[in-house]
Amino acid sequence: MNINEKIVFFLKKKKIKLSFAESCTGGMLSSAITSVSGSSKVFTMGLVTYSNTSKNTILNVPDRIIKKYGAVSYQCCLSMVNNLSKISKSKICISITGIAGPGGGSKKKPVGLVFVGIRNGSKVKINKFIFKRKGRLKVQKATLKKTLSLLLNEIKN
Repeated sequence: MNINEKIVFFLKKKKIKLSFAESCTGGMLSSAITSVSGSSKVFTMGLVTYSNTSKNTILNVPDRIIKKYGAVSYQCCLSMVNNLSKISKSKICISITGIAGPGGGSKKKPVGLVFVGIRNGSKVKINKFIFKRKGRLKVQKATLKKTLSLLLNEIKN
């Protein structure tokens, strides 16, 4: 059983619903879960909120958060995951925002900087990662792999 299948297995066993709000991964996380037969029993929704406008209009991330901290920030990731929880009513929600590159980075926010938010009920954790010198697809794939691992650990306990 691969990690995607294990996640769906545990979610079904525990009768837990799951939703995602993805930015830099562009739907890869949703695709990974929906590739598993029977995932429709546990997967509520996957939103690709790539632009700042979609983060604001779909996920209700306040303009002031994006203006003050940027779309790739702890604060934006937190707002994304909390608002996804309200929209989806899923027990477990995940938000991802980051800079996949090759451009768009800075000294303060380098290419490969990614925030992954996980909300399980009322418990929220925002994880910060920097996937160095990898290239766009490798940053996306590293983010996907790390997020799936975090998710599996979250639901196994």
